Amino acid sequence: MRPTAIDWTPPERAEGEPRPPAEWRRILALFRPYRARLAVVGLLVAASAVVSVVSPFLLRAVLDTAIPQGRTGLLSLLALGMILTAVVNSIFNVLQTLISTTVGQRVMHDLRTAVYGHLQRQSLAFFTRTRTGEVQSRIANDIGGMQSTVTSTATSLVSNLTAVVASVVAMVALDWRLTVVSLLLLPLFVWISRRVGQERKKITTERQKQLAAMSSAVQESLSVSGILLGRTMGRSGSLAREFTGQSDQLADLEVRASMAGRWRMNTIQIVMAAMPALIYWAAGLTSAAGAPIVSVGTLVAFVTLQQGLFRPTVSLLSTGVDVQTSLALFQRIFEYLDLPVEIDEPADPVTLTDIRGEVRFKDVDFRYDPAQERPTLAGVDLTVPAGSSLAVVGETGSGKTTLSYLVPRLYDVTGGSVTLDGVDVRELSFDTLARAVGVVSQETYLFHASVAENLRFAKPGASDAELVEAARAAQVHDTIAALPDGYDTLVGERGYRFSGGEKQRLALARTILRNPPVLILDEATSALDNRTEHAVQQAVDTLAAGRTTITIAHRLSTVRAADQIAVLDHGEVVELGTHEELVALDGRYAALLRREVPEAARQPEPVVLGHV
Repeated sequence: MRPTAIDWTPPERAEGEPRPPAEWRRILALFRPYRARLAVVGLLVAASAVVSVVSPFLLRAVLDTAIPQGRTGLLSLLALGMILTAVVNSIFNVLQTLISTTVGQRVMHDLRTAVYGHLQRQSLAFFTRTRTGEVQSRIANDIGGMQSTVTSTATSLVSNLTAVVASVVAMVALDWRLTVVSLLLLPLFVWISRRVGQERKKITTERQKQLAAMSSAVQESLSVSGILLGRTMGRSGSLAREFTGQSDQLADLEVRASMAGRWRMNTIQIVMAAMPALIYWAAGLTSAAGAPIVSVGTLVAFVTLQQGLFRPTVSLLSTGVDVQTSLALFQRIFEYLDLPVEIDEPADPVTLTDIRGEVRFKDVDFRYDPAQERPTLAGVDLTVPAGSSLAVVGETGSGKTTLSYLVPRLYDVTGGSVTLDGVDVRELSFDTLARAVGVVSQETYLFHASVAENLRFAKPGASDAELVEAARAAQVHDTIAALPDGYDTLVGERGYRFSGGEKQRLALARTILRNPPVLILDEATSALDNRTEHAVQQAVDTLAAGRTTITIAHRLSTVRAADQIAVLDHGEVVELGTHEELVALDGRYAALLRREVPEAARQPEPVVLGHV
């Protein structure tokens, strides 16, 4: 997923060593793959700078030689030369802008894909503790905020620096005394611009945090779930007021960022703009005293160069401010790129071609947090032979879902091992795990796309006939066929166009299409009414036939036929056997079973919203 052209590995640091705000080495590494193009830009910039300083010398010849001596031929050549320098300079500027913008956009692309690819490699734990809006803001707002800096900074630095050097050399060639006077205040200007840059960097950090907070608020409150919750809880007005307050804070930060150091930078511009007037004034005084220090042509050419020096100098100072400001953005991006990958593919992964589907938990321990006092799972020993079924039951919080997460490596065990066909899942390639293990959870996720596109997410090359076959097996084909556009119907945001049972059956059809040898059903029917549960359970039975199946069960009526039933209590397997064996044991399972019958009788059928 990551671009191979850029080394994203963070430099090693001694323990306790403070992290620098952003490493220049890493920023420069962004441009390393495009060295050849940048070299061309450098040549164009140098040529443009040389051409730019030719025009003042031509102007001096016009004023001191061609016009006073009446040499019209020379005057024509000099005027033509000045026009040609403008034309050539414009061509060079267009070419360097094209190349530098292309390089900048490729760097932006590399950053976006690097962050996205790195986040794809993060464990489920990262996303459970990070707001989706924060992630979106890093990719959209932080990288987007770098665009002008990344796209134009390199060219601007080289172009303006070359123009400054060329102008200073030409000014010295005209008159070194005037040059010294013109450059006396330059160190002060550099110091002022650095102070302004530091100030804007702090404000930019605050602004990006506020943008992330706003992005999270929008993502959470304007999703289908957020709208339903806000309306039903009567919080729409308060959510709007909270967003208004966040937007107001952002507006204040934008104003502060825009105005930070503005007077100081304008003072620099005023002083530099006044320099030509001071030069003319000094020249006039010396002429009045009868001792002109330079000719009129030299004076006009020098002031022309000085004005040419003014633009790139101010631009260089502004670029320095922009670079310091963008360091805050680079730092936020590097924070994500430096996130450790908790679950990574081994250097030499094992690939299984003929997967039987035997799953075994060997003395498994698991903690979500190393500092967690009591483990979520402790000493779990279970074997699920290929083609057999295991049901895992227990009280809420007993570790049932956590156990199921360990098979597809959504989390890694902190003790013991989980094996597939005798191979530790931590040694398997991600592709093997994805082909081997299918997961259908209670929280069904559907993309805002057509039914067909949602199904083909499991198998991109699936034919229409395969889609229909999978939908029939999941008992959802008739529902799809009755839709206005059939399989081309948009499912809506998170599938809210469909009822809970229909979404579950679509998820089952998607998994049937993938055809995994190991199937994990995480309370796939627990939130459904009895009639819908019966239909979904039939689809589940069809899907589970001939596969290794691990079912996380809330309703025990759905797991009576399992080959094994494991009862978890506080992360430990306290009972294991068939339904009949556990009933005869009259222990935890029997107690859960007795509790389920009267509770089921008291529970009304849930109302299903949004049924098609």
